[in-house]
Amino acid sequence: MAASLTPTSAMGTDAPQAPVKILLVDDQPGRLLTYRTILEPLNETLVSVNSGMEALKRLMADDFAVILLDVNMPEMDGFETASLIHQHPRFEKTPIIFVTAVNVTDMDRLRGYKLGAVDYVMVPVIPEILRSKVEVLAELHRKRRELQALNESLAADNQALQREKAAQLETLNQSLREANEALALRNAELQVEVAERQRMEQQLRDADQRKDEFLATLAHELRNPLAPLQNALSIRRIGLDGHADPLQDTMERQMYHLVRLIDDLLDVARVTRGKLVLRLRDTTLADVLATAIEIATPAIQTGRHRFTSILPTDALPLHADPERLAQVFANVLNNAAKYSDPGGQIQLEAHREDDTAVVRISDQGIGLSADQLDTVFELFRQVDTGVERTRGGLGIGLTLVRQLTEMHGGKVSVTSPGPGKGTTFEVLLPLCNSTKPTDAPVPPSPAKLPRHRILVVDDNRDSADTLAMMLRVLGQDAIALYDPLAVETAVDNYAPTLAFLDIGMPGRSGYEVARALRDRHGDTLRLVAITGWGQPEDRARTREAGFEAHVVKPPDVDAIRRILAGHPLPE
Repeated sequence: MAASLTPTSAMGTDAPQAPVKILLVDDQPGRLLTYRTILEPLNETLVSVNSGMEALKRLMADDFAVILLDVNMPEMDGFETASLIHQHPRFEKTPIIFVTAVNVTDMDRLRGYKLGAVDYVMVPVIPEILRSKVEVLAELHRKRRELQALNESLAADNQALQREKAAQLETLNQSLREANEALALRNAELQVEVAERQRMEQQLRDADQRKDEFLATLAHELRNPLAPLQNALSIRRIGLDGHADPLQDTMERQMYHLVRLIDDLLDVARVTRGKLVLRLRDTTLADVLATAIEIATPAIQTGRHRFTSILPTDALPLHADPERLAQVFANVLNNAAKYSDPGGQIQLEAHREDDTAVVRISDQGIGLSADQLDTVFELFRQVDTGVERTRGGLGIGLTLVRQLTEMHGGKVSVTSPGPGKGTTFEVLLPLCNSTKPTDAPVPPSPAKLPRHRILVVDDNRDSADTLAMMLRVLGQDAIALYDPLAVETAVDNYAPTLAFLDIGMPGRSGYEVARALRDRHGDTLRLVAITGWGQPEDRARTREAGFEAHVVKPPDVDAIRRILAGHPLPE
């Protein structure tokens, strides 16, 4: 074993080393002195004891790098001492060098190694060998102690690192807890905001529904007073028998304007709610434009505008709602007439481009700025709002133009060189292959109308009286009744073949009256609903109640003639 140990000087370590303790155990003082003499050059701390028992006591008090232990000692020999030393957990790895003056057998050596001996030294001791053995073991102990210190330092550093990491983790966790709390608070705020937004959206939907209901009610209430006025105008027109009367024309134009305003209000409400239903059929662009020009002619003539139209010679077939499309072009023409100074030029030009019908309506009116081009189709938007230049209207005509055009699969756009330089509206519509328009039935002339006994029931006396008067002017037998509770008695006494019933009557609605008359008279009595309510659901409800026709106030004389002739009314 001595040959395998290397002195410290051979390890290349020049730094000063702390001395370690070496325990010298021998019952002979002379040999102890010899050991000290040999080992003092190592500059280690040498501790000498005379017995195994004393060695054990010193071991309990100090930590020794190596034990130099005599084998042959009285009372407790070296083997017993080594056995007791290594039985203690603290000293089980302390290296022991046995010193003996007696030749030991291989069995003794084996016994010593089992007891923890690392080597044997024979007496007489060779100083260099003993010193070399002790020096190596001392250096190993020193390295072990340094390693232990390093491990303890590393453990301390590791604990410090763990504490630092724990502190960082706690800081991070605290930050996360604070972030989670802030996030939870923000989520709660967002939930409140979402709930508030949902509440506001519901309020807006409710307000929008109330607006639509208000518009429908407003139209109904406005149509009631317009009904006797229209009836009176119709009676006056029949009495003119084709003779010109500027006053009659003026009143009819203003009446038409009022009715159009009411219809536009309702159309906007229907379109925005998705309840406007197109009644599509085969027609031609020429027929649609002819109707639109006829509708817009009074406004063009009132403004003394110069109107020209350039129309294609070939048919441009459409599958569309001709009344609604005529409304589109009439609104644009009316808009051109409204926003042009008197005597302005208005031009309508239509042509085919592949499978598309193109209609351009140009004027020399007030024009549009760049920002107005983006907003002109918005609901209730008016271009010229100055009091001194107000053109009238509700700002819904162009909104209907865009919505109705898009419902037909088309597009509408507007261009303008700038304020004061006029505008051009362009409408694109898809063409179809059919060229067979379905014509609306032509109302019969007064001379061809069959004679009826007619009962007019309306709680509004003016409406009832004027409608009955118009019917009599058309050659009918007609009486007016104002009390819906007296209808059955009036029918029994008068025996009418046709009855015009107002729907919204106090105490008893026209629906109730119609059902009662159907139960009593079946189909022998024709019933016509005459009302200010004209939406699709209103028409469906009158059909369910047994009415054959639905006339919206104010009644048009041509519609009355169709009913008298037994012709169906276009819805």
